[in-house]
Amino acid sequence: MSKHLIEYADASARVRVVYDDIMRTRQVDQVNNFWKCLAAHPDTLERTWFSLKQIMAPGSLDPLTKELIYVAVSVTNNCSYCIGSHIAAARKAGMTDDMFGELQAVIGMANETNRLAVGYRVPLDDAFKE
Repeated sequence: MSKHLIEYADASARVRVVYDDIMRTRQVDQVNNFWKCLAAHPDTLERTWFSLKQIMAPGSLDPLTKELIYVAVSVTNNCSYCIGSHIAAARKAGMTDDMFGELQAVIGMANETNRLAVGYRVPLDDAFKE
């Protein structure tokens, strides 16, 4: 467990600028523990927040699709914090229980077939090469 969560009241002016942007962007009244932990190193906090903000902004992929991808990668990487955070964000973006169940099935199948392909050293078909 982290011993260095930087609360807003204890944050430097530089960190508060990022916290304020997080709260404004996400329309929330507090910053979650991930950002409070990164605030112990303001360079990392700024770089991570502004990169995440840019990548997760509206684009060619809709917000729900981006969150579902984030959940899938987080499950595969076994990051319980990111799983919880991005399941909540996906639900906010419209994910239903049925969608969550189907997502878990796809994640499980992709991990299984990926491991089989790696273990068997399956050569890539010419039709799949770019």
